[in-house]
Amino acid sequence: MNDQYTGCGQPHSLPLQQLGWTDEHEDAYAKYDGPYRPGRVACRQKTVWEVLTEDGQVTAGISGAMRKLGRYPAVGDFVVLLVRPEAGTTMIVDILPRKTLFSRGASGREGTDQVIAANVDTVFIVTAAGHDLNARRTERYLAIAHASGARPVVIINKADLAEDPASLAEGVVPASSGIPVVTLSALTGEGIDRIEPFLAPGKTIVLIGSSGVGKSTLINRLLDRSVQETGGIRDYDGKGRHTTTVRQLFVLDGGALMIDNPGLREVGIGTAVAGLSDTFPDIQELAAGCRFADCRHEGEPGCAVREAVERGDLSPARLENYHRLARELVFEQEKAEIGLVRSERKRWKQISGYAKQVKEHRDRWE
Repeated sequence: MNDQYTGCGQPHSLPLQQLGWTDEHEDAYAKYDGPYRPGRVACRQKTVWEVLTEDGQVTAGISGAMRKLGRYPAVGDFVVLLVRPEAGTTMIVDILPRKTLFSRGASGREGTDQVIAANVDTVFIVTAAGHDLNARRTERYLAIAHASGARPVVIINKADLAEDPASLAEGVVPASSGIPVVTLSALTGEGIDRIEPFLAPGKTIVLIGSSGVGKSTLINRLLDRSVQETGGIRDYDGKGRHTTTVRQLFVLDGGALMIDNPGLREVGIGTAVAGLSDTFPDIQELAAGCRFADCRHEGEPGCAVREAVERGDLSPARLENYHRLARELVFEQEKAEIGLVRSERKRWKQISGYAKQVKEHRDRWE
């Protein structure tokens, strides 16, 4: 890529392959010829998307067909652009297959998931010293991170505010089940070198966490310049305000790509069934010793999980959170099934309407 990309307020010049483009993307794009070009979504601004191509940044809308199908590109998506210089238009007409998909449960009756980012290699779950440092919340984030197919890493920020920074990870490590836990201060730079192994060139990292935990400060530190507005956590309730308002993809000096994300006040688990067992591997391992294969660990005889709690080998709070997330998953799955039925009914109603219009036009001409 010879031109400078200035989307989302940051310049860089890198070949598309260094932005995560793989052989799989190349194969999927091979069927396109003519006025098409590939690109990667860097950010979305209301009804348009800023996309990185080999010719630099372009601003594009999406085709009417994609809009009707409800196919909206996410930050990190590799897309196909239809470019018509004579008309001065650039349109996204397709989304190439996603390697991973990071999403969370969305509010509403449909039970559909909200896509946060695509083609992510690593999820940085950012928390901070103080009110936000909570093992139960970490488990919830881990469930949706595992379900995405990306590798989770827990980042404990604002170590400079703690009386004993070395002890910050003690309450989170048991909940992380072998997932790396890194303590640092994005403000002072202390411990930043500990996340360098996860910042390989061409790899994509997404930052998630509550408002005010320092995600934007971390971005600014890694870019060595201020590109994101920063805020803090209120002392009286431990909550922060949204300083990041849109998801944006940044390219770090070392070649890694990082997606900043608005703070998540509510972390819906969505339909992340695949992430539950990876989040609670200790419970899954204990469950293998239960008398009944379908044991729910809620008082059945011969329950190895309950026995572990009684022995003190498993935290009661961890088991309770497992039950809470499992019940939420069942509820969200039921909502998703209802939503799918509604969606199919609506789709067939539209198809019937189109068919009726076609018949009317045909009859008129005959």
